[in-house]
Order: sequence, then C-alpha cells, then structure tokens
Amino acid sequence: MLFSFILLFKLFLVQVVHNSSYSERADRQYATPAENIFERGTIFFTSKADQLVSAAMQISGYKLAVDPSKLSDWEDAHQKLSVIREINKDDFASKAAKKNDPYEEIANHLSKEEADAVSALKIPGVNIFKEKWRFYPGDNLASHALGFVGYKGDELSGRYGLERQYNTTLSRNKNNPYVNFFAEVFSNINEVLFEEESREGNVITTIEPSVQSLLEEKLKETGEKYQTDSIGGIIMNPKNGSIYALGVKPDFNLNTFSKVEKISIFSNPLVENVLEFGSVVKPLVMAAALNEGVIAPETKYEDRGSVWVEKKEIFNFDKKARGVVNMQEVLNQSLNTGMVFVYQKLGKKNLKDYLLSYGIKDKTGIDLPNETSGLVSNLESPRDIEFANASFGQGIALTPIGMLRALASLSNGGKLVVPHLVREIRYADGTSKKMEYETLPTKISTETSAKITEMLVGVMDKAIKGGTERFERFSVAVKTGTAQVANAEAGGYYKDRHTHSFFGYFPAYDPEFIVFLYAVNPKGVEYAATTWADPFLDITKFLLNYYEVPPDR
Repeated sequence: MLFSFILLFKLFLVQVVHNSSYSERADRQYATPAENIFERGTIFFTSKADQLVSAAMQISGYKLAVDPSKLSDWEDAHQKLSVIREINKDDFASKAAKKNDPYEEIANHLSKEEADAVSALKIPGVNIFKEKWRFYPGDNLASHALGFVGYKGDELSGRYGLERQYNTTLSRNKNNPYVNFFAEVFSNINEVLFEEESREGNVITTIEPSVQSLLEEKLKETGEKYQTDSIGGIIMNPKNGSIYALGVKPDFNLNTFSKVEKISIFSNPLVENVLEFGSVVKPLVMAAALNEGVIAPETKYEDRGSVWVEKKEIFNFDKKARGVVNMQEVLNQSLNTGMVFVYQKLGKKNLKDYLLSYGIKDKTGIDLPNETSGLVSNLESPRDIEFANASFGQGIALTPIGMLRALASLSNGGKLVVPHLVREIRYADGTSKKMEYETLPTKISTETSAKITEMLVGVMDKAIKGGTERFERFSVAVKTGTAQVANAEAGGYYKDRHTHSFFGYFPAYDPEFIVFLYAVNPKGVEYAATTWADPFLDITKFLLNYYEVPPDR
C-alpha cells in the first residue's frame, strides 16, 4: 500500500504539479540549454464585479541566441538579423568571438513573427528559444503597490511592493522536476502539511483597477498643476482596511523599470516616509476631548488670533481673531488657538494616551515591505509647548498609511483596522486562503465616533468652498490640513514649503470609503482646501456613482 501510494503521488507530481515544466522540456525545438524557463505566479486586481484582472503576469515569446563555434560569418549574420530586430554590432561581435561558448544570448522578447523570420534565414549557429518574462498590463498603474521582478545579485526575485512581500508565494521552479524521487515525495508532503507560507500560489488583491486609474489621474493632474515635489493618495474601506487604490507621483513604468535613473523612485513614500500633516490631526484630538467629556461641539472659547504657551506665541493660520466661537467653528475654520484650548482641557496624559491609542507610534501592518513607524517622541516631553503643537498636528510625523488608519477609526466606531492589499491567495494545489486581519480598539467610543463624524460633516456642508459643494443626498465628513515642511538639515521648518492634506469618508455614518490625499510643497497655492477640494469632490462623485451607493439623506 505504501509503495502504491508513492507511485500514485509521483504520477500526480509528473502529470499535474510539474506538467508545464515537462511540457517545456518536451518541446525540444525551443529547449533552452542555458537555464530553465522563468515561471512566476500571477498578481490580480479585483474589479467591482468581483472579476479578476491580471496586474502582473507571465508572457511568452522568444529569444535569439548564437553558438559562436558554428557561426562562420558573423558580419553577414548580423546584417541579416538586424533587418528583423535592431542589434548592436559591437555587442554582437564580442559575443560571436567567444568560440568556446556554445550559447550567447543576443536579443530577448521577440514576437512569434520575428522568431519565424529569424528561423527562415537558416543561418548556422543562430537559434531561437522559447522564453517567458514578467509583464505588467497596466504599465505604470499601481507601480508602487506591485513592485517588480529584478535581479538581486544572481537571483531573480521580487523587488519592492507585493512582488517582494509575496515573493515566496509567487516564486516557481523551487524544485527541479528531476530531483531525487523519494526526496521530492517527502519534501512536498512537508510543504503542504507544515509550511503553508512557502507554497506556490497566485495573489488576489483588493485593488480595483478603475478606481486605481482614477486616483492616479487626479494625482497627476494636481501634481502638474501645482508642480509638487511629490504627491500621493489612498482609497480604503474604513471598516475592514481593504485598499481599493493607492498611488504616488512620480511613478514608473513597471515594464521598463531598468530605464529609471534614480532608484529612489522605486521606494513607496506611502509606507516608508513620514510627514507632519498638520490640521488633519485636529479631529483626533477633538474626538479625545469629546470622549473625555471635557468639551462638547457647542463649547465656546474666545479666539484672539494667537495664544502664548511657554513663552512661544501660537497663531492661527491667518493670524486673525474670531472672537467667541464654538468647537464646530474650530474645525470649520481650522483654528490652532482652539486646539490649544482643547488640549488644555484634555491634559498632557490624556492627549498622549489618546493619540497613541490611534496607533500613530506603531506600524500599521500593511502587507508592503519597509513600513516605517511614526515619529512621536515629542509626546514624551514634559513641556507644554510640545503638546500644544501636537494638538494641531505639528511636531509629530506619520506615514500617510499610518495617518489614514488613525483617521479611519473616527469613522468606524473607534476601531483600528489593518490596511491591506491582499484578500486571498490561491495555491497551485487547488486550495486557497482567505486573508484575515486583526482589528484593535482605540480609546474613543462608538458614540464619540458619531459625534466627531457629525462635526466633520459640518465642515463639508459649511466650510468647503463656503458650503456651495454640499452633497444634498449624501453625508460626507472631511477635514483639510496645511503643515510646514520640516527642514531635516538645518532644523526647524521651511517658511515657504508646506504639505497639503485632505481626508474624507462617506456615507459618513456608515462609510464605505475613506480617501486620503497629500501633496508635498505645492507651488502657487496657500491652503489644502484650494489644492484638494476639487480632486476630492471628483473622486467622491465617481465612487458614489460607480458603486451605486444609496443616498443617506
């Protein structure tokens, strides 16, 4: 029985698991003597209709190689081949001179027509071989999320993005089909039973291609309009952390990444870089004070345009006084003095405890490589000024994904979700794994979440463009942020550089989407409301229509 089982298992390996490998080797016309044909799993986007759309895939073609020992007249061969495919003459000559090397690759990624044309020449020593390579149908689409496959030393593997994060799952040809019979039997059993993470499979993402395309379009338009240093955005489901789209400009073409001059463009600032985002932090602090019961939306204070804290004068963005105003106006008009008032009511310990409960010090756990933690050491200071600054978003720096996760907790009843791009892995053996992500509580209650949401809906209805863009049939909660850019070299802040951010979620009281947008150093524009109002409104209208969201008003 044991012997029969082993034979059956081996037959399964030959006919099913290694079917494609044996098929390639059976095709002797195109067998490559140099190495195995490259294989890798597929990464899929998921459309609104729950259909899979290839984001990273294998494409088949041909490559041209020569056997210098059989190549009698390399110049004649080069002339004939160059009619079909442009080939550098010096490079061809150097390879043709290696008479002791039976295999030198000349050109890759030939079409079938090109391969047939080369074969028709019947030049001794010139050969065509089948090959496969990584192809990204969207070119630049979601480039920072996907990453690419490239060489690290002599190893071809995932570099950056999901290609790196799930490299073990996506990799193929881990086992040579001709490996020792008994060794393969037991190694495969071990993988299936004990090492699930090393199993080969395809990766299914939560990215919706149409939403991703729209987001990137808006980032490009806004970035070009204001000549930003960098610009980015994320669209997520705030209740479960599924990311529909995320993008950064400048980006790169995944199919021609080797032409990029600065490799720094490959890194993903959404998860790797920290920024001070300014006033989008205010709702987090306001929610903390609401939760503690030290203020209410109608609580009033006298705004004199500035306030002194430890011999430092803190101003409103325009240095103007508003007189006696309530907490709703503090958010509507983004008053720094009002947030200092809120902090003084809340106290140092509470402010620190609440901000940390939003996860601003921690990594979010997003399934992308090289995530960075927030920089919040100022919350360890004994000085009032550090806490006063933190109350309106200065002196604490977060990654965009960390900021988004914290803000999402205001919309979903006070829960910290794990932002993620992968929803399922479908393994080569026919099984699948639905990805599950942990949810943690913050310090704010469900009731407080509803209160701060109502206040943020007020910002949309009354403050954004003077209330002229209010959604009649939908409740939309928003807040803008304008922050000075920190000078890493000289210390302090640049006086003429700012980061503009904008977030919103909708339908506000049972949100399906949260949108976070930011731009570093936009030129010729003072405030985030000007930079981001129109792009945000366009994205919101698209999502509501595209997903046919029922109105809540």
